[in-house]
Amino acid sequence: MAIFDATASSEQVIEAFGPQIKGKTFVITGASKLSIGSKMATSLAKAAPAHILIASRNLSKLQPVLDEIQAIDTTIKTTAVQVDLTNHESVRRAAKKILAAAPNIDVLVNSAGVMAIKEYTLDKQGIEFNLSANHVGHFLLTNLLVPALEAATSSRVVNLTSTAYLITPIRFGDWNFSEGKEYDHWTGYGQSKTANILFAYGLSQRLKDRGIAAVAVHPGYNQDTNLGVHLSADDFVDLFPVVKGNTGKEFVFEDPRFKNSTQIAATPLIGALDPDLQDRAPVYLQNSAVSEAVEYTWDPESVEKLWKLSEELVGQEFRYQMVSYLV
Repeated sequence: MAIFDATASSEQVIEAFGPQIKGKTFVITGASKLSIGSKMATSLAKAAPAHILIASRNLSKLQPVLDEIQAIDTTIKTTAVQVDLTNHESVRRAAKKILAAAPNIDVLVNSAGVMAIKEYTLDKQGIEFNLSANHVGHFLLTNLLVPALEAATSSRVVNLTSTAYLITPIRFGDWNFSEGKEYDHWTGYGQSKTANILFAYGLSQRLKDRGIAAVAVHPGYNQDTNLGVHLSADDFVDLFPVVKGNTGKEFVFEDPRFKNSTQIAATPLIGALDPDLQDRAPVYLQNSAVSEAVEYTWDPESVEKLWKLSEELVGQEFRYQMVSYLV
């Protein structure tokens, strides 16, 4: 495995893993302008991929990213697909369009998401919004795209998570916050980020023997994206007692606390491209390297409970032969 430090740039990662990009097909959700997904897409464009498909809730916000990719390399096929991950009908329509446009997917990056929605909000299906946007929609989309991931022979799924997973384990007994009575926006966000890691483990357990490996990646924090624009400094002060109450532990931001626009894409690109991770998956990456997350993000019971809950929430079972890759 190539070695990078915590301040690695996307340019360094692309230079190291160019052969893993050339001629490949990448699908990235949440790739509108000023996002980690868009930075990944434009970084990949510098190493001659065959096809970059980007998806977002708003198609108009994708056009500047498509234009930037074409400005880098006009030979790259580009596709934009509209998807609202909180609407399962929209996810199913988008999956059909993606499969038609990209019957072979080498890398799927689940990058779209929301952050700590302050007011208790439900999606169209009645699912709490943080969990819906950050996990459940991606759970459905990823499973629907398995035929294209399998067709690529050796493929990768990258779930963008956050050290916000340290806020809370999955609230299996009350994942929907007693219909809002028990809602806390940080706990809602933290639960969804824990789900991102558990899903990577569950996916690898089921699909690694088909050549599909999954990893979860914490990209770091960046103040230039639109993810947390609704949050104030006071909101972040409130985070610390919430974590203490949920886990009994203190929350500490990692070092470096913030990354610039090119550093923020580096760890997700490593997760997507490093060939050594295919055999090592499922793993969690932080600051450009494989890292050890707390047990509730990977213990087998929680992995299986989340998978079954997710199937219930999307109204569909995804049956694969189980192979244990959990430690």
